[in-house]
Amino acid sequence: MVTSTEIGVSDQVKNRRRARSRPRWFHPTVPGVLLALRNGPAYPSDLAVTLGVSRQVMSNQLACLRGCGLVEAVSEGRRASYRLTEEHLTSALGELLHVTLAVEPDCCTGAGCTCA
Repeated sequence: MVTSTEIGVSDQVKNRRRARSRPRWFHPTVPGVLLALRNGPAYPSDLAVTLGVSRQVMSNQLACLRGCGLVEAVSEGRRASYRLTEEHLTSALGELLHVTLAVEPDCCTGAGCTCA
């Protein structure tokens, strides 16, 4: 079997491919979209303005969330608004806002840190 290294594909190209195939969950816009939709349906252009991203970025994020089954589009004439697919997602997102993260103050100090 021929590997990508043997055919001359650089590490940089392989990293770009990996980044493209990575789920869009890692984009910082995703939590903002979910929290905004917790308050009710919204248009993509309004979400983009609210979250300070381009319409293209918002379109990509909504497509990802739609593909995951978390949001759905509702046609309204020539436009479509988006909403959470399940009512329980609204309450679950609300509960996550109340989670308190406890950070161990002695963690990650020194060369022997094993937290990463």
